Order: sequence, then C-alpha cells, then structure tokens
Amino acid sequence: MGLYNPGEIELNDPPAFEMEAKVRLRRMIRNDGTFPGKEVGETLAKKGDVGYVVGIGTYLQSYYIYAVHFLEKGYVVGCRRKELIPADETFIDDTDDEDIEEFVEEPSLQESQV
Repeated sequence: MGLYNPGEIELNDPPAFEMEAKVRLRRMIRNDGTFPGKEVGETLAKKGDVGYVVGIGTYLQSYYIYAVHFLEKGYVVGCRRKELIPADETFIDDTDDEDIEEFVEEPSLQESQV
C-alpha cells in the first residue's frame, strides 16, 4: 500500500517518542535517494540498531517523522513510528525485511518540519 494509509492520522495524538529518547530499529533502513552521499538502496541502519531522537517532524499532515541519530554510524535518519521501539523494551525480531516494499518513498529530513 505504500507509505500513506488513508484514515491513519498519527498527528491526532502526541508523538510516541520524546526528544532524546533512546530507540531501537525494528527494520532495516535503506537510502531511498534522499540521503546525500550514499547510493540508492545502500543500508543506512540495520534492524536492532540503537539511536536517539534528535528531532520530530511531520509528513503528509498525517505522520510523525523521528530524526534518529545513530551514534555508531554517525547518521541522522528519518524514521516512522512503526519502525521504532523504545530501546529498553525487549527486542523481538518480528519483522521480515524481505516483506518490505522496495524503496518506498520515505520523507527526507529536509521535507519534514524538523
């Protein structure tokens, strides 16, 4: 179905994560062409990587985008709520990267209102 799910408006609720929250990725994040200096399709962060929320923006007036700084990689990557869990939660690998659509158009930090 892609990035946009009609009827789903996260902005009706407060953000799931606060600034400086320690979070963990639930799925691999690849460059969709909006991350400068990296090839399209190149892995930016892997499932299980830990980072910190350094910005909260919006996309399509429906979703929060969390700018997450992955210290080990040195990257700040825009992530959706469904891609993150609190880092102190037990990590259960319940996602299958093979099921993820090929290069879904994710918003860049420049497009969001970080």
